[in-house]
Amino acid sequence: MALRVEERKVAVADLVEGMYVCRLDRDWEGTPFPLQGVMIADQADIDLLASLCEWVYVDTLLGVAPPEPVVVAAPARDVGPVFDNSEIEALQHSQAYPQLAAFDTELPQAREAQAEVVRLATRILDEVRAGRPIAAGEVREAVEPMVRSMVRNADAFLWVDRLRERGDYAYDHALGCSALAAALGRHLGLPEPLLVDLAAGALLLDIGKLRVPPELLVRPGSLDAQEMREVQAHVQHALDLLDHGTAVPAHVCEMIATHHERIDGSGYPHALEGDRIPLLGRIAAVIDSYHAMTSPRPHRPAMAQHVALQQLYRGRSTAYAGEVVEQFMQCMSVYPVGSLVELNTGEVAIVMAQNAARRLMPRVMVLTTPDREVLDHFGTLDLMMQGDRDAAIRIVGALSPDECGLDPVELFL
Repeated sequence: MALRVEERKVAVADLVEGMYVCRLDRDWEGTPFPLQGVMIADQADIDLLASLCEWVYVDTLLGVAPPEPVVVAAPARDVGPVFDNSEIEALQHSQAYPQLAAFDTELPQAREAQAEVVRLATRILDEVRAGRPIAAGEVREAVEPMVRSMVRNADAFLWVDRLRERGDYAYDHALGCSALAAALGRHLGLPEPLLVDLAAGALLLDIGKLRVPPELLVRPGSLDAQEMREVQAHVQHALDLLDHGTAVPAHVCEMIATHHERIDGSGYPHALEGDRIPLLGRIAAVIDSYHAMTSPRPHRPAMAQHVALQQLYRGRSTAYAGEVVEQFMQCMSVYPVGSLVELNTGEVAIVMAQNAARRLMPRVMVLTTPDREVLDHFGTLDLMMQGDRDAAIRIVGALSPDECGLDPVELFL
C-alpha cells in the first residue's frame, strides 16, 4: 500500500457509495465525524457532508474513484513534513499485502505467535534487567513469528494481543509497540525484512528505562528538572545497551534514538525538527505515544483507543508527522480492533476485525444485552454482511471501558 494517498477533488453532489472521503474543503474539527476520513455507505452520509461543505477529496486507494479523475493538490494547510522521496524508494516497494488467511483460520497461529513473542521478549528484558547485553539475533527471533502472523492477517494478531493479560508496564509497552509497529509497517507495504526491523526496534524503544530508578517511573506526581533528565536519559541508556549487542542495523538504532523527538523541535534528547527526524523515528513517535496513551499509568487511567487517535490527530504537524498520523489512523481504522462500541440496539460489542471497504462496519463480538447485562455466550456479527439494510445493526459510537463498566481482558481470561 502506498505511503501517499491519491486524492481527487469531487463535488459532494457527485459522491457515490464506496468512495472514501479523506479531506474536506474545511477543517474536520466541528463536524460530526470523530476521526478524519469517512467511507460513504449510503445517501445519508452524502446528505450530511452536503450540509457541511461543497467539495471533498476522495482517496482512490481506499475507495471508488471518480469516473473522470482530476488529480489536485491537497488543501492549503500545514500537514507536516512530506516524506522524502529517497526514503520512500529505499523502504517502500508499493506492495500491498493480500489477506493470506481468514481471521478464524489465522487465529490459532496468531495465539501461538503471540505466546512465542511474549516468551522470548520477556526473556530478553529479564536478561537486560540482570545486566546482560542485548543480542540482536534474539530480538529478531522474538518478533519474526509475530510478523509472519501479521503478514497473513493483521487483525487476528491484534485481536489476540489486545486481549493479552497485562502485567509489568515495561513488558506490556515493549510487546504492544512491537505489534503496532508491525501492523503499521504492513499497512504501508514495507518489505517483510523491514517489518522485522521495525518490530524489533519498537520492542526496544524503552529498554533504557530498565536503567532508570523505578520510583521515578511509577510516581503519580510531577518530576523536578533533575528527575526528568534522569528519565529522559533512558534513550541514551538504550543506545549504550545496543552498543554492547551485535549487528543492530543503523536504522533501528536511529529509530530508538529519535522516538521522543517531535516535529516542532519540542522533543528530546536533541530537539530535532521536521525531516531531520528519520522516517522510522517519526513512525516510532506515533506508535510509542499511542500505546502509552491507551495503557493505564500511575498518573492517569488508560484512554479509549478512539480518544487516543483523536489526541494524535490534534498533535499532527506539531508533535507528530502529519502523514504518519494519517496513515496510522487509516491502519487502525475508525474503530480499532479491541475497541468497545455501542450498537443501535443498545448492546455493547467489541471490534474483532476490520472491513477495509466499509470502515464503519467491522466484524464485532456482542458482549451485553441492550440493558448492559453481560451475556453468557458472546456471538459474532459481521456488520457488512447483513441483508436488510433498513433493519441493519450498526455502530452508533465508541465507548471507553469506564463508560460501560467492562474490561474486555477480564471477560476473555
